[in-house]
Amino acid sequence: MAHTLRDKKKLLTRIRRIKGQVQALENALEQQQECINILQQIAAIRGAVNGLMSEVLEGHIKEHLGAKEASFEERQADVEKVVSILRSYLK
Repeated sequence: MAHTLRDKKKLLTRIRRIKGQVQALENALEQQQECINILQQIAAIRGAVNGLMSEVLEGHIKEHLGAKEASFEERQADVEKVVSILRSYLK
């Protein structure tokens, strides 16, 4: 996956930010903070994960589905894989 290697630093930065948000959520729960603070942290984590998913998905679509050297059959198989992943992600 050339696009994930090319964007590795940026993706890892996003993942590290998500790890920090998850740690803040754990701390908030341990400190018995107000529900609204917990909900706000969960919403922030979800937004960050959605952004990560969007970025990797966009790179995959451009790099793999848009590849001129890929055959129609290869593209179709890849589309099916992406659709399957999106269905599980959106559940």
